[in-house]
Amino acid sequence: MKTENQTFKAEFGLFQYRQMSMVAFVAIAVIFSVSLMGNIILIHLIQLDTRLHTPMYCLLSQLSFVDMMYISTTVPKMTANFLSNNKTITFLGEIQTFLLLTLGATETLLLGFMSYDQYVAICHPLHYPVPMSKMICFSTVTCAWVCSFSNTLIHTLVFQLLFCKSRLINHFFCEFPSILALVCQDTSQYEYTILFSGLIILLLPFMAILASYAWVLIVVYHMSSGKGQTKAVSRYSSHLIVASLFYGTTLSTYTRPHSLHDPKEDKVVVVFYSIIAPLLNLFIYSLRNKEVMGAMKKLLGYWILVRKT
Repeated sequence: MKTENQTFKAEFGLFQYRQMSMVAFVAIAVIFSVSLMGNIILIHLIQLDTRLHTPMYCLLSQLSFVDMMYISTTVPKMTANFLSNNKTITFLGEIQTFLLLTLGATETLLLGFMSYDQYVAICHPLHYPVPMSKMICFSTVTCAWVCSFSNTLIHTLVFQLLFCKSRLINHFFCEFPSILALVCQDTSQYEYTILFSGLIILLLPFMAILASYAWVLIVVYHMSSGKGQTKAVSRYSSHLIVASLFYGTTLSTYTRPHSLHDPKEDKVVVVFYSIIAPLLNLFIYSLRNKEVMGAMKKLLGYWILVRKT
C-alpha cells in the first residue's frame, strides 16, 4: 500500500484504549490463553490418536490451527498496546493485515467444508468414504488456503491506496475497514471488490452451512427417537449459533461501506469474530465431542500410568 511519502517507514498509530478497562483486559488475556492452549492440545491430540485420523478431524485440526494463529495475530498486539505508551504500527502492521485477511477467509471456507462433511456423514453415511476421502479432504484444505491467499493478494497488492489524512487508526489493530477511513482517494472500486469477495468467501459458505445443518436436522428428526432428536438439535443449533455469530459480525465489518462504519461499534464487533468465536469453536467442536474427550481421557490415563511407573 502506498503512503504519502511512498515508503514503508511511515508509521500509523492506534487510538488510546480509554474504553478498555482492566477487567476487559484480563478477560481478553484469559480467553487468549485458554484458546491458545486448548487449540494446541487439540491439534496434538488429533495427531497422536489414530482413531481421529479421519477427514472430519483433519478439517478440525486445520480450524484449530487457523483459530490459534488468528488470536495470536490480534490479541498480543492489543495487550501490548494496552500496556505500552507506544501504539505505533510500522511494517509489521501490514503483515498483521495480510495475516488477518488470509486466516479469516480460510476459516470461513473451512467451516463451510466442515458443514458439508457433517451433511454427508449423517445423510449419506454409506457413501461417506467417496466424497470425503483423504485425497478430497486434502484438496479442500489446499483449496481453502490457496483461495484465501489469492484473495488477500488482490486486496493488498493489486489495489494501491494513498494515505494523506491523519494516520491515527481508531481501532484495536490494523484492519482494512479502519484503514479505509484514512484514505483520501476514491475507494468505491476497492469497496466493490471487498463486497464481491465478501459475498463469495463469507456469504456462500454461510448459506452452505445453513442448508447443510437444516437438512441434517430434518434427517435426524425422521430417523431418531425423542432423546436423539434433542441431542441433535442441541449439537447442531450450537454450531449454527456460533457460525451465525462469526459470519454475521464478519459480514457486518467487511461488506458495509466505510462511510457507514462507527469506530465504537467496530471495536465491539471485532471482539466477537476475532476473540470470542475461536474460543466457542474450541468448546463446541472438542469439549462437546465424545471422540475427542475419549481420546483425551485415554491420553491422560496413559500419562498417569507412565508417571506411576
